Amino acid sequence: MLMKSIAAGLAGTALLATVAFAQNPAATEKSPTASTATTTTTSASGEWRTSKMDGVKVYNEANENIGSINDLLMDKSGNIKIAVIGVGGFLGMGEHLVAVPYEKLKFVNEAVAYTGTNPNAKPAGTTTGAATGTTETKTTTTTTSSSSKWYPDHAVFNATKDQLKAMPEFKYSE
Repeated sequence: MLMKSIAAGLAGTALLATVAFAQNPAATEKSPTASTATTTTTSASGEWRTSKMDGVKVYNEANENIGSINDLLMDKSGNIKIAVIGVGGFLGMGEHLVAVPYEKLKFVNEAVAYTGTNPNAKPAGTTTGAATGTTETKTTTTTTSSSSKWYPDHAVFNATKDQLKAMPEFKYSE
C-alpha cells in the first residue's frame, strides 16, 4: 500500500513537472514571420481607463453638479456609444439612471471653478478662514495632475438636473 502511494506521488510530480516545462518556451530559432508582440511594450499615455470613469461627476454649463457617470456602454466594435448617468438620490438610493449619447458629453481635465455668493458654502478640497458674516464672491480651483489620474476631472452635459430627471429612466434589459 505504501509503495502504491509513493508511486502515485512520483507519477503526479512527473506530470506536474511536464506541465511546468511546457509553459516555458524553449529557445528555438525564430522564423521570419514570428510575432514580436511578447517582446514589445506599449504605452498608453494620455488615455483614460473606463474602470476609472465610473463616478466621474457631470456638470452643466453653469457648473452645477447634475449627476455622475455610472456606466459606459459600447457597441460590438468597442466604440463607446452611451453614458449612463445617475441623477439625484442619496448614497445610491433613489437614484434616477438616464442614458445619454456619449458624444454629447464634453470631458474636462481642469477642476471645476466654484463661483458663489454663499459664505457658508465650501467646495471640496478648499479651506476658508474665519467667518466674517459678510457675503463675498469666491473663485476657487483645485489643481491635480490629470495626466497621471487615467480619467478626466469631470464631464459637462448641456442640461439641468430637472431636465435629466424628466428623461426616461434607463433600465438594463434582462
